[in-house]
Amino acid sequence: MMIDILLTQPVPAAIDARLQASYTVHRLYEAADPEAFLAAVGPRIRGVVTGGAKGLSNAIMDRLPALEIIAISGIGTDAVDLVHARQRGVHVTTTPGVLTDDVADMAMGLLIMTLRDLATGDRLVRAGRWGSVAQPLARKVSDIHLGIVGLGRVGHAIARRAQSFNMTVHYTDLHEQPTSGYRFVPELIGLARCSDVLVLAASADQGRAIVTEEVLQALGPDGYLINVARGKLVDEPALVAALANGTIAGAGLDVFADEPHVPEALFGMDNVVLQPHRASATEQTRLAMGEIVLKNLQACFSRAPLLGAVTI
Repeated sequence: MMIDILLTQPVPAAIDARLQASYTVHRLYEAADPEAFLAAVGPRIRGVVTGGAKGLSNAIMDRLPALEIIAISGIGTDAVDLVHARQRGVHVTTTPGVLTDDVADMAMGLLIMTLRDLATGDRLVRAGRWGSVAQPLARKVSDIHLGIVGLGRVGHAIARRAQSFNMTVHYTDLHEQPTSGYRFVPELIGLARCSDVLVLAASADQGRAIVTEEVLQALGPDGYLINVARGKLVDEPALVAALANGTIAGAGLDVFADEPHVPEALFGMDNVVLQPHRASATEQTRLAMGEIVLKNLQACFSRAPLLGAVTI
């Protein structure tokens, strides 16, 4: 008999086909009655495939008594209770490395779009208002001071791209990285104060807001916030207020605190660029992530070493 797998969200068609060839696949995201669905198939589920943002709640995990692995397609583990999984003897895996470039590219894309006001210009041209409406001058991208929150794989990739724009890179992290070549600023408020643009690339495992009203005030009326990490790292009401009242100049956001819900106040703001959490959403990267998920499932069920195993 084939092993039963639970999918919490769609995966690329090529990966889906290979899952179906090797496992009995159950799709939680298509269930009209999730409770009845879990009651019927939950006892047989030995593996879960999910995304970093969606994760797997303890309530669902506890409906799966035979669960052996939660294979996350992504690098974030904040949506899985790792302590609870360990107590249950459930492996948790991620797909590190393969999405680094895409996330760094998105950070730079949001930075350029936000500072150069590209989205507003696009809307102006599409509306046939070019020549009749004067678009304000934008902010120069090259030569700025860039503050990176979290100098991990993604943070390093952003910093390398920033150097191509002759940016001065500063960063903050849990610990200084003396060999990085970038200036370490121990406090986030201090980093915001010396940055033209603050980019969030940090892990959200602790699940608390670190970009507070005080940090936004330190960033100042000429400063910008870019977030490709997790929405929960930002005090979202404080950010909305800061954008509305000019405490900061603008923001480029790929993530939000309560996805897919986005504060409606942001929709009418021209100083904000919004994306639906798509930093790793390229065909090539999602397929590469899916390959790692497949390998981790196979390794788990054959008792072989796992790729990207998460330890706490």
